[in-house]
Amino acid sequence: MYTKAAAKDIWWALVLGGVATVIFGVAAVFWPGLTLVTLLYLFSTYALISGMANVMAGVSSANQMAWWFLPALLGAFELGVGVYLLRHTSVKFSTFILLIGFALIARGVVEAVTAYFSTGRGQAKVQALSYIIGVAGVVAGIIVLFAKSSSGVSFVWIIGLYAIVVGTLQIASVGELTK
Repeated sequence: MYTKAAAKDIWWALVLGGVATVIFGVAAVFWPGLTLVTLLYLFSTYALISGMANVMAGVSSANQMAWWFLPALLGAFELGVGVYLLRHTSVKFSTFILLIGFALIARGVVEAVTAYFSTGRGQAKVQALSYIIGVAGVVAGIIVLFAKSSSGVSFVWIIGLYAIVVGTLQIASVGELTK
């Protein structure tokens, strides 16, 4: 969650992250016959784009937010996950699930913590959206981590639907912040 001043400067990076999230979700849900390698490439691309957007947004808002380092750390983590998966395309399905689960939980925790510390006036809607995004990330991450025995199709549906909902909420929160 960003202040209005920070969001006006970095709105494009925040929208880019939301759009990448929605595209990943749509591809995951509506691509029948998705293989693990294809999903790995999709998620890696999403993680790299989202990671770059979070690092840029965090660093560029350093003088406007006390918690600027949280999105930057999340972005660095996402970049690490994306690079790792691209370098290890033969990763086991269980490792892939763990990386996605931890990435979702990390995103959720950062969203919730930054929403909690946000004290900007007139940002109640954005704060509520950030809490929803945070809770959705933690819940989706926990479901992914503890549903390892479920089939690949349900795994793809969980992360795909999560990405569609959260990406839409991210874009909506940027719209609210830049009004």
